[in-house]
Amino acid sequence: MSARIERTAVAARKPKNKAVVVKFASEQLKAPFLMRCGALILDYIIIVSVPVIGLLVSRYMGNDGAKLLNSRINQISLLIGLLLGITNFVIFPLFSGQSIGKMLTGIKIVKSDGNTVSFSRVLVRHLIGYPLTLLTFGLGFILSVFNRNGRSLHDYLAGTIVIHGRRRVLQKDSDV
Repeated sequence: MSARIERTAVAARKPKNKAVVVKFASEQLKAPFLMRCGALILDYIIIVSVPVIGLLVSRYMGNDGAKLLNSRINQISLLIGLLLGITNFVIFPLFSGQSIGKMLTGIKIVKSDGNTVSFSRVLVRHLIGYPLTLLTFGLGFILSVFNRNGRSLHDYLAGTIVIHGRRRVLQKDSDV
């Protein structure tokens, strides 16, 4: 009876297929600077539009001055905008490697070797890299214009690259 239990336990540990990126050429797949700027502008428009619409609706309902800024509609729209921003810049990239703007422009964040980006790399890129890029008044972002891989300061910090195009991926059995 114990031999049957051991066989079952061993069978449960079968290795899963692992995706392997083949012939990844970051120079050929790098996202153009203007496309990255367009994705960032789209993200900004989407996130900022929620509080602006909330202010307009509140104003339409007769609020103005201090009442406008302290209205329940304005507070809710600011909260929704904040949640949308967190979702767009942290949660979406964790699952797909793309923010809404990146999805619309067809670009994606991957590790510098072409594999799918991990949770820790997204957090470093977005919570440490983006603020540092902003502190340099955008010079960290302009860095992507002058290097052959198109990597910005936040990409170097996290070990990522933004690509436009398709990677060639093969399924390979792992030895785990």
